[in-house]
Amino acid sequence: MSYAQLLFSADSENGHIANFYQDISERITEISSITLFYELEINRIDDAILDEKMKYSLTHKFKSWIAVIRANRPYQLADDLEQILHEKSITGRASWSRLFDETMAGMRFEVNGRMISNSEIMNRMSDGDRHVREKAAKSFSAGLEKNIKLFSLITNTLAKDKDIEDKWRKFPRAVSSRNLLNQVEDEVVDALTRAVKQSYEGLAHRYYQLKAEWLGVEKLNYWDRNAPLPQSNDSGISWNEARETVLRSYNEFEPQLGRIAEQFFKNNWIDAEPREGKDSGAFSHPTVPSVHPYILLNYHGKTRDVMTLAHELGHGIHQILASSKGLLVSDTPLTLAETASVFGEMLTFKAMLSSTTNPNRRRIMLASKVEDMLNTVVRQIAFYSFEESVHSERKKGELSADRLGEIWMRIQRESLGPSFEFDDEYQYFWAYIPHFIHSPFYVYSYAFGDCLVNSLYDVFERGHPGFQKKYINMLKAGGSLHHKELLTPFNLDASDPEFWKRGLGVVANFIDEIEESFRS
Repeated sequence: MSYAQLLFSADSENGHIANFYQDISERITEISSITLFYELEINRIDDAILDEKMKYSLTHKFKSWIAVIRANRPYQLADDLEQILHEKSITGRASWSRLFDETMAGMRFEVNGRMISNSEIMNRMSDGDRHVREKAAKSFSAGLEKNIKLFSLITNTLAKDKDIEDKWRKFPRAVSSRNLLNQVEDEVVDALTRAVKQSYEGLAHRYYQLKAEWLGVEKLNYWDRNAPLPQSNDSGISWNEARETVLRSYNEFEPQLGRIAEQFFKNNWIDAEPREGKDSGAFSHPTVPSVHPYILLNYHGKTRDVMTLAHELGHGIHQILASSKGLLVSDTPLTLAETASVFGEMLTFKAMLSSTTNPNRRRIMLASKVEDMLNTVVRQIAFYSFEESVHSERKKGELSADRLGEIWMRIQRESLGPSFEFDDEYQYFWAYIPHFIHSPFYVYSYAFGDCLVNSLYDVFERGHPGFQKKYINMLKAGGSLHHKELLTPFNLDASDPEFWKRGLGVVANFIDEIEESFRS
């Protein structure tokens, strides 16, 4: 299955690969339907009997995996219902997701008489020339608008599909099933979202006001959000330079992590070349514990690409360290899966910042980091708010493309602030976000991970004793420990509202420094 998925991500326009991917998906569904009874039967075991069995070493190592299965017990349906839902997923959610992927991969956007791919046009939207960004953004919007009825149908269908299943399983909220998978309590996610929304003005609104002044415009437009800053010269970073920068960062923190990271380069486990038909995003696929992960990204030679490389290598390192736990326990909940990746980004950023003596260059680097953090925290919580609104309204009936656009625009204005103006064509931009299709409510995991890492890195910088060893043990744990247990050695608690404020404070401090340098 991993092989088929990786092939499809590398070239989704190849019909033979698409057919192979679908055939394998169907076969895997058939096999898993046969073994579905296993988890159902586990949930029928009496608590007292199961507790007794957990005392044996052979079963104890699977304790966390069994605990996750047992957490699903209140939402488990009759065997025949579970089987039919599972078997029909291949012709239901999976097929709609495939339709979305193939549509997006096949889209081409006209710029100056030339048709370009997703990856290329997204790259142009962060070009140094404002006119280039505007043309790219408008062309991208036009392409989305042409397909907006299809994207609206896909979104409505999947939201209704989820609502039907949630009702049968008696989940209290649309997000509850995701929280269960992430092994995080509803109230912890609520605390995170409240903290981030309360910080909109002090973080995003404040920073983008600075950026507007920096760019010399009264108002930013949506195509200016990722615009490079004046004198940033953010291009031309060679692949070898990026490689050395990232490896040095990991090695200086902990040589063991550097040695693992180096394997990805030596053994060609990274697909970094942009090309048509290739997935426009980035990921580290863990395959199976007995085999190494593979990393996919699109390297264009920009600072953000270096950070993406550091990010995905963090995932890869995490996956390798956790692999000793075996197939059932090595998989890490999404809320914790971003820990090593975001931490790796911070290591790389801090290393690059410390070697920078030019004040203007330092300010630009800080601003670039802040923008990445705002994209990870503020933007992802805005995505989450969009999903909450869409899934809530979908319970009452189908949402039109116009209504989806209205929700999107309202939330973008709230999160990004008064320094932005949004042309009408921005209303279609919700349609390209793959997480809404593939993994409903996945997006808050990015904010969770970023704020967690900010708090964790703050502990590291304060000289917490034995930090590196504790950190490696944290990664080795995989999915075997709850977030409370993982954070206890660092004296951190995600259920404490101050935990999230501490993480957001790191972003605020960066903005403070930018503001101070900007005003001086």
